[in-house]
Amino acid sequence: MEKVTPFLMFQQNRAEKAMEFYTSLIEESDIHSITRYGSEGPGEEGTVMQAVFSIKGQEIRCMDSSIPHDFDFTPSFSLFITCETESEIDHLYERLGENGEALMALGNYGFSQKFGWIVDQFGVSWQLNLDSK
Repeated sequence: MEKVTPFLMFQQNRAEKAMEFYTSLIEESDIHSITRYGSEGPGEEGTVMQAVFSIKGQEIRCMDSSIPHDFDFTPSFSLFITCETESEIDHLYERLGENGEALMALGNYGFSQKFGWIVDQFGVSWQLNLDSK
């Protein structure tokens, strides 16, 4: 086995917008490659057949689903970010939460001095934790 990589399947042609949003918001993040569906399908021409991006060195793969599904992302799978400063966690919580849903407001929950859990506008769940150094 070479490695384990998270893979996100987006609906409604949202993969590229999500990657652009995440990599513009979080430092040391980049889109590495995008392969698009052509006119022969099976997905809508120009949408993401498969892409690779990274957030703080963690490689993530994604795609736009070529068919509609009755399911989407679930909060039981989330991306966990440890923030170094309060301003960083506040900023990420605010920006990732735009047009999303708060599952746990930023606060002290005993296991962390400052923690928040949100679902972003693309349906991806994020747990944000302030480093307790």
